[in-house]
Amino acid sequence: MINSFKKFIFVILALLIVSPQILRSENLAHELLNDTTTEQKSKRELRKEKRDKRNFKFSILGGPGYTPDFGFVIGGSFLTTFSTSPSDTTLLRSVLPVTFGVTFGQGVGINATLYPQLYFKHDKFRVTGKFIIKNTGDNYYGVGYSQNSRIKRGPESTEYYMSMIQVNPIFQFRVKDSHYFIGPMLDYVSDDISKPAGGVINDPYYIKQGGDSLGLKTKSVNLGFTLSYDTRDVPANPYKGWYLDMKLSYAPKFLGSTFNYGLASLDYRQYKQVGLRKVLAWTFNTKNAIGDVPFTRMPMVGSPFDLRGLYLGQYRDKSAHTALVEYRQMINTDQSNFWKKALNRLGFATWAGVGFLGPNPIRIEGVLPNIGAGLRVELQPRMNLRFDVGYSPVDKQTLLYMNITEAF
Repeated sequence: MINSFKKFIFVILALLIVSPQILRSENLAHELLNDTTTEQKSKRELRKEKRDKRNFKFSILGGPGYTPDFGFVIGGSFLTTFSTSPSDTTLLRSVLPVTFGVTFGQGVGINATLYPQLYFKHDKFRVTGKFIIKNTGDNYYGVGYSQNSRIKRGPESTEYYMSMIQVNPIFQFRVKDSHYFIGPMLDYVSDDISKPAGGVINDPYYIKQGGDSLGLKTKSVNLGFTLSYDTRDVPANPYKGWYLDMKLSYAPKFLGSTFNYGLASLDYRQYKQVGLRKVLAWTFNTKNAIGDVPFTRMPMVGSPFDLRGLYLGQYRDKSAHTALVEYRQMINTDQSNFWKKALNRLGFATWAGVGFLGPNPIRIEGVLPNIGAGLRVELQPRMNLRFDVGYSPVDKQTLLYMNITEAF
């Protein structure tokens, strides 16, 4: 655990050194070292006003990093926010968080993700979803809690190489003037597994789906719909409101899917502001699959967006549920000097949660408690970079995470 915290400190220091835009585009260090005249202050104020009026705002972060799933990473993150209708002051700003990296955990690989949140026509129409490209090492522990918990992660037991493309756009239309949204979704996924370890090759579920020593290829074309209720003030980092989302989809063979299977999920989140930039948030999520679902598409417990402290894919089965409570607080200062401005961009979060795993929604075979805490760095108003340290008491492991925007 001490080594993990050393890695955590190293990542933060490295990113702060190579990424001056963490404090946005203001040259605060230059201001601290130079005397400031009234005329210069006026110019700075004019520049700030001009910058604040810009529609497109960018934050760029790059350098070395570390992830629990892929090890040492060299990459970057781009956060773009903008309004699709600048004249509409009530419209939520659209968010495009992009991350990419070259990974070195199991050989050299690449990993790039995009999680858009786009708002159009007075928030009558939304586009969300996820887009992922991955060519990197990965791990498969088996299906079911008893299998997952006894398999040790390693090159002879769980590792394989994954080439994956996921295109998952979600389109939602507001129902009249209500807080309800409904619309279609597509989830296209192509998984190409190669170089499987001995433990993967001998896994019963892997063999059942046609996997062998050369690997396994699967394709999924999921069509479905979503229904949600959303009163959050800023979805990327809510201070108040609540969110309820239901998704139903099916991947039939006649559309090109390797297997026939269906997915159903329910996601509930609520937020309560308990002070200036202080928020208590809680969530419950359930994901369920029916049919011959590929193990790469199975519901999972543990990710950078819920129970941090479990390796991604470490626990999977046909039903997975998580419950989580998180407290978030930013540091408030009067911003009268450089140090107070810098401190005002920092904050922290702490959470506790639990996950449940089983072959169906009623039968629970595993309980997975989880705790953690993290640092927040404000890149843009209400848009944070987060460094999280999560701990799993069951596995006695501590994992580190770095992401843009909050976990939920």
